[in-house]
Amino acid sequence: MKPLALIQFYDSSLVTKLYAARYYQKILPIAFVLSRLGDGWLYVLVGVCSWLMLGWEQGYFSTLLLAFAIERPVYYVLKNSLRRDRPFHSLAIKNQVKPSDQFSFPSGHTSAAFLFATVTAGFAPIMLLPLLMFACLVGASRIVLGVHYPTDVLVGVVLGVCLAQLALV
Repeated sequence: MKPLALIQFYDSSLVTKLYAARYYQKILPIAFVLSRLGDGWLYVLVGVCSWLMLGWEQGYFSTLLLAFAIERPVYYVLKNSLRRDRPFHSLAIKNQVKPSDQFSFPSGHTSAAFLFATVTAGFAPIMLLPLLMFACLVGASRIVLGVHYPTDVLVGVVLGVCLAQLALV
């Protein structure tokens, strides 16, 4: 089996098993809330509040702005070039939220969450663990809600962390 076909096989198997699990219905409300927290409004709110309280001098707001200015176009080009169908298009599962676009790879919610966590932890290292936990939960929520495969989320992690590190340099 070719590598991409093997990845698709394992991704599909994992998502199908998750949907068949007896606890699945119990975690849906939590996944929905976490996914909504990763929609982007929270990052804007934190960024604007930090700018109002700290101004430009601290560099956090401008670094966060730069990081997202790089990440969003890169994410958009990847997603629209690779054009991977979402799980609910190819598997016998129902999506629990309406995605903002057609394709699944990479996960933009995950990329943004890890970018936000990495940049913020760069300025407030004591927040690293809670920020990474938040970002992981946002990524997991996207799988639970049926709009991403595990590898979509994994690549979103790498994309967000790498681009955040680039902005922090």
